[in-house]
Amino acid sequence: MIREAGYPVETHVITTEDGYLLTLHRIPGGNDSLPVLLLHGMISSSADWVVLGKNKAFAYYLLADQGYDVWLGNFRGNIYSKAHISLSSSNSTFWDFSFHEMGIYDLPAMITFITNMRAQPLHTYIGYSMSATSFFIMASERPKFTQMVQMMIGLAPAVFGNHMKSPIQYFFPLRRKLKIVAQLFFHDEVFGSDFVRFLLKNICDQNITGKLCVNLMSIICGDDHEQFNYTLLPVILNHFPAGTSTKIILHLIQSFESGKFRKYDHDRVKNLLIYNSMEPPDYNLSNTTVPIALFYANNDLFVSIEDVERLYHSLPNVVDMYKVPWSKFNHVGFIWAKDASKLVYDRILKIMRGENLNNVTSVK
Repeated sequence: MIREAGYPVETHVITTEDGYLLTLHRIPGGNDSLPVLLLHGMISSSADWVVLGKNKAFAYYLLADQGYDVWLGNFRGNIYSKAHISLSSSNSTFWDFSFHEMGIYDLPAMITFITNMRAQPLHTYIGYSMSATSFFIMASERPKFTQMVQMMIGLAPAVFGNHMKSPIQYFFPLRRKLKIVAQLFFHDEVFGSDFVRFLLKNICDQNITGKLCVNLMSIICGDDHEQFNYTLLPVILNHFPAGTSTKIILHLIQSFESGKFRKYDHDRVKNLLIYNSMEPPDYNLSNTTVPIALFYANNDLFVSIEDVERLYHSLPNVVDMYKVPWSKFNHVGFIWAKDASKLVYDRILKIMRGENLNNVTSVK
């Protein structure tokens, strides 16, 4: 996709401390270019940032075209990072991870690789949804790696979840059945098998059923038909969903039910063994001293305004708190909306350049 859009591209495979092999896609800039790392959402991949095409996608339009050194990461378990130095992806042990491991292993590995290669700090980390979550985990648990980043921008940061409005929450009581099915048929992987992708592509890539799929997505994520480009659906379905672990879904449900940003809750006995406490410990958000910009949307059914405001008050150095100025803007709008460049990306670029911002949305 990147080559077809007329940009140079590199692929780098790096190894985490616990043995996972992660793929980084790079649109290289010049010798003096500033490195920027972009990370995807829960069941997505690096394709998030290029799917809109040459004149609209964030990786092209406002980063590569402006001379930045663009790095597109892939977390463990998705289609581009589905390997390990010793574990097979058909082994359930491979899938024994949550966004906790992404924060303490994956992000440090990516940031270390980029900063070593460029011999300079990472100028900006941009995390969408779950990848914002993982950044705050890294800041809490391994703050020395956060010091290698000059700025972080969180788009729909999924940290606190107890005000989630998506009807998907009504399926949360079925989590034990989800785990059993995932263990029996998919080795604890979800939305990543070739069969699932084939099924979704053949159902949703049709005129009538395609609209049904988009309507279902609108129910789950927020209705914004005006910003969705239906002609992009075949491209999206070629790359989405990209797969993840069952444990990530379970950790997400725990965040919703507990109302806390904390480590994975195994059970009281195992918690005592691992954490020396019957309850899992909270992540320390006060460790996140890097400048942070938070972007959120009025119609995001996954990440509510109340939960972003709570995150805002938990962080010591928020430089911008920005509500997207489109009343129907939803969760996936940050990567798929027709006008994402005007509504979101232009402001990100201004923040990255250190420009003075007017009308900064503040909840203090």
